Amino acid sequence: MKRGVIILLSLALISAGFAQTISGTRAQKKYDYLGKLSSNSYDPDSVSNPYGRYGSPYGNTINNPYSLYGSPYSPTSVNNPYATRSSSPILIGADGKYLGRLNANQYDPESVSNPYGRYGSPYSPDSINNPYGKYGSPYSPYSVNNPYTTQAPKIYVPTGLSTLSMPGIKSNLIKWPDK
Repeated sequence: MKRGVIILLSLALISAGFAQTISGTRAQKKYDYLGKLSSNSYDPDSVSNPYGRYGSPYGNTINNPYSLYGSPYSPTSVNNPYATRSSSPILIGADGKYLGRLNANQYDPESVSNPYGRYGSPYSPDSINNPYGKYGSPYSPYSVNNPYTTQAPKIYVPTGLSTLSMPGIKSNLIKWPDK
């Protein structure tokens, strides 16, 4: 009897530990790096470099209209006008600042395509569409419009289980892994 109780207790503790590690992996967010949103056609990480890894129109890039990240029908695409906030790629500045969602949904409050939102307005300091701002000026080293920058914002897309919900993006200064 004691041996059966000990076995049941040990199985319960092992299964609780196993469930904890499963829930621990669900809590971790994983991101894929999709390159830099830059007009620099010579930067190897730029999406404007047609010969680079992230700018090729033939690879799994945002420039390929048949890829996961470039198709207008894919939920993780930058060209999908119906993309949701939870699956869209995100922009992170070289200084670690969150710059919104990279999708074509003009009604998404976090989209860079929303002209009235914080990240899409031509008047917002956090917008890549502000021609006088840090991230939109053709003279700023952090801008997507500077043809000579190497510090353009980076594009990340959530992968795995984290595509279902992204409640952890609250801080505006986040350090993201490069690749």
